[in-house]
Amino acid sequence: MKTTIYKSNARGFANHGWLNAHHYFSFAGYFNPERIQFGALRVLNDDIIQGGTGFGEHPHDNMEIITIPLKGDLHHKDSMNNEWIKLSVDEVQVMSAGTGLIHAEKNANSDEELSLFQIWIFPNQQNATPRYDQKKFDKELRINQLQKLVASFNDEDSSALKIHQNAKISRIELSENQEFVYELMDCKNGVFVLLVDGTIRINQELLSSRDAVAISETEKFTIQIKEKSDILFIEVPIELY
Repeated sequence: MKTTIYKSNARGFANHGWLNAHHYFSFAGYFNPERIQFGALRVLNDDIIQGGTGFGEHPHDNMEIITIPLKGDLHHKDSMNNEWIKLSVDEVQVMSAGTGLIHAEKNANSDEELSLFQIWIFPNQQNATPRYDQKKFDKELRINQLQKLVASFNDEDSSALKIHQNAKISRIELSENQEFVYELMDCKNGVFVLLVDGTIRINQELLSSRDAVAISETEKFTIQIKEKSDILFIEVPIELY
């Protein structure tokens, strides 16, 4: 099993006043030649957006973009005629940029911060028709059991949002003093394990809130839960074709 640790205090950081952004991979003004991507996972940003502010209109193409709010509410609009759709905690948004689109995102509230993860995954299909989807997931259904949030269009599980890639994003909240075994759906994939909150141990490495570990070259691995933990798994192909 191959592992690479991403400690929270070693992430890229940018303070734009209205936006505090932590980058697990090279992004915008942060460049680390050893942290360009993990397989098909290109971007993972941990953003805090101040009230009444946000990202103005900007373009994307040929990228699968996933947004997971952790606190507050997001407003989204785009060139697909979606006009300021609200996205809240326990909801997930997917956007296939495909042949190209323009969108904007902002904090839906003027008096509180918006905290979210934004994930970019390279697609396995170029120039697809742009599309947008979002869904609310029951938090109770990820307590001590894996909840699938995002999957490939080839995955027949209708409970998950779909993207153009043999990938899977899932989340679990685990009680302390137990073990959890994650089994990869494809031996050619790797998993980026992001500890949203809590304390865990993987392969003798102790991880705290916002630490992460990239894992590949294995079929499964075991996580020891030291205290109540919220974990996000991003499983993606390692090789891009």
